[in-house]
Amino acid sequence: MTYENPPVPWRELERALSGKPQPVGDGNDSPAWSRHRDGYTPPPGVASYADRLADPDRVPYAELHCHSNFSFLDGASHPEELVEEAVRLGLDALAITDHDGMSGVVRFAEAAREHGLPTVFGSELSLDLSAPQNGVADPEGQHLLLLARRPEGYTRLCRTITTGHLARGEKGRPVYDLDQIAEDVRGKRLALISASN
Repeated sequence: MTYENPPVPWRELERALSGKPQPVGDGNDSPAWSRHRDGYTPPPGVASYADRLADPDRVPYAELHCHSNFSFLDGASHPEELVEEAVRLGLDALAITDHDGMSGVVRFAEAAREHGLPTVFGSELSLDLSAPQNGVADPEGQHLLLLARRPEGYTRLCRTITTGHLARGEKGRPVYDLDQIAEDVRGKRLALISASN
């Protein structure tokens, strides 16, 4: 069994050939070990979002450009940790805007729902990439930050990201059509230009 495949232990090969079920994983967050990730449970001691809003010294603020660790080498915190910190700081809302994808959105939304924190979903699109950006801390080129407004905006944003990734067929090097993005944005999403290049 070669052909670029990793070696397979005999017990796994025998299990596959005899139709035996896979062993149950240990329940952690890795897809290799479990079929389902447990739902988010807020850690003890984190004040509720409603309590933070009641603080008379709170300054209204929403962070609209935030990367989770799903933006590899650029964001450092799990989506749940970002929500917990936003609640601790008393933010009015938090956007998750990972690079060229929506990978952390589900975990972000689950945690925000538990805390009652308003959310915004978005993505920072990497434009004019000269090479794949896998493992690069901050992708080269210009960046366009898009924030979804309403479910229709979310759908269109996901479609834009998917189309970009499929355009060249090269992992880590999406190609976005700015004219199509401009058409999609009209009345559907809020677009912000990021200062990074």
